[in-house]
Amino acid sequence: MAKPLQRLRIPFAIVALLFLASCGDTPGQSAAVGMAAGGAAAMVLEKDMLSGAAIGAGANIAYCSQFPARC
Repeated sequence: MAKPLQRLRIPFAIVALLFLASCGDTPGQSAAVGMAAGGAAAMVLEKDMLSGAAIGAGANIAYCSQFPARC
């Protein structure tokens, strides 16, 4: 029998991809989108979701600061 989290891998992978496709208009929105994408990606990879959310938030803010025309 599969673990409960293994059944959620595909839905969370889809959520991560959807959030990776968006940026947000303000730094707060960018952080929220990055946290959601990082947390969902960490869950898919069976890693620590809190660390994934923190890394995702920082990465998305950094990306949107570096390339504002792409966000």
